[in-house]
Amino acid sequence: MKRIFIDGSSGTTGLRIHQRLEGRKDIELVQLPEELKKNQAAKREMLNDGCDVAVLCLPDEAAIEAVAMVENPAVTVLDASTAHRTDSRFVYGFPELGEKFRSGIQSSRRVANPGCHASGFIALVYPLVEAGLIAPDTPLVCHSLTGYSGGGKKMIAQYEAPERDRLLDAPRQYGLNQSHKHLREMAAVTGLTTAPIFCPIVGDFYSGMEVTVALFARDLKGTESDVREAYARKYTGPVVTYRPDAEEGGFLSAGALSDRDGMEISVHGNSERLLLTARFDNLGKGASGAAVQNLNLILGAEETTGLTL
Repeated sequence: MKRIFIDGSSGTTGLRIHQRLEGRKDIELVQLPEELKKNQAAKREMLNDGCDVAVLCLPDEAAIEAVAMVENPAVTVLDASTAHRTDSRFVYGFPELGEKFRSGIQSSRRVANPGCHASGFIALVYPLVEAGLIAPDTPLVCHSLTGYSGGGKKMIAQYEAPERDRLLDAPRQYGLNQSHKHLREMAAVTGLTTAPIFCPIVGDFYSGMEVTVALFARDLKGTESDVREAYARKYTGPVVTYRPDAEEGGFLSAGALSDRDGMEISVHGNSERLLLTARFDNLGKGASGAAVQNLNLILGAEETTGLTL
């Protein structure tokens, strides 16, 4: 039975991963006593001798420090922070992108869990670059609408406070300086030579995410049908699926997959302008659900164990 250590289990992502795993019979969850959680020597011992897989749900600097502590070559690290998503020592944890990703997750000792916004963008853009339907230097614009749980405990408290700022009543765009932390992986994993213009928006709903990439048909080296076919070939489930009929009476809800771990890919627009859309839960395929899926692959378990699809 494999021993799993979640470092940072009190945060939003870590807590949800712990909740998903605590009832499983095929693994053992191990943890440090409360009084030793900030003891570096105890943490080093746990990371090297106390676990088989370390799941890091930490701020970037702390994740870098934790990885540096791991000297045992038999220990696998699954890092949910931003720190190692473009690090060549780590496999990017999005198995649906192709066999090299899936087999890499299964065999590597270092796996980086994707970012939430980035997951939607990469799911939409990677197949098009891979198939030669868009050039790596194609200028792209991406909007991403997310529930407020993506901001962690502090933002959740702000939105759920009995008396709160009236500005929270309406959607709020952020990342205005165009230096959002997900941009590096969005470009690196897709193979783009230029990062997109990225417009993340947080709304007054707990969870759910809708990522949209706008694309002029003139920038396509093919047709709208080619785009749809690329997605239909790539995303056959069970976690990520292409859905040709996603519209809901002319609307598309960002909360449609809240509390679920799947992702739906769809194409909208017309012969001149396309809207490519990925819908999922920012806490599901965008965070803890993706981590559990990756952990299953690392352990050799059924990929969808513990997922809600």
